[in-house]
Amino acid sequence: MPNKKISTTSAPAPRGFYSQGVRNGNLVFVSGQLPLDASGNLVSGGIAEHAQQTLKNVQAILEAAGGTIDDLAQVTVYITDLAHWPEFNAVYEKFLGAVKVPPARAVVPVNGLNKGALVEIQAIAVVGQ
Repeated sequence: MPNKKISTTSAPAPRGFYSQGVRNGNLVFVSGQLPLDASGNLVSGGIAEHAQQTLKNVQAILEAAGGTIDDLAQVTVYITDLAHWPEFNAVYEKFLGAVKVPPARAVVPVNGLNKGALVEIQAIAVVGQ
């Protein structure tokens, strides 16, 4: 099956040579999302606001691919300070609280992220099972 580019104006446009998401069959791969609004501006606030916006971007791309957050199978979280983890995790749990099966997840501490973001999330979903 060929790859299909996923694109939505409800999430920030790519700032390089990549797609917001790619669908191949039932698999959807969401590129790393930062806490940027649809215009590409970093949202104000701390880790809670950054986490919320990043998750909204992932959700928008999944919806553009015909899926929902309930289709998430794997999530990778890049976070600039593990001290933010409890607050991030509370936002994450609330945002995904209604999913039937929580996705597998990895958390990777990093020294910094583009635009001064505190978190970045990439994901894989299985849509239309």
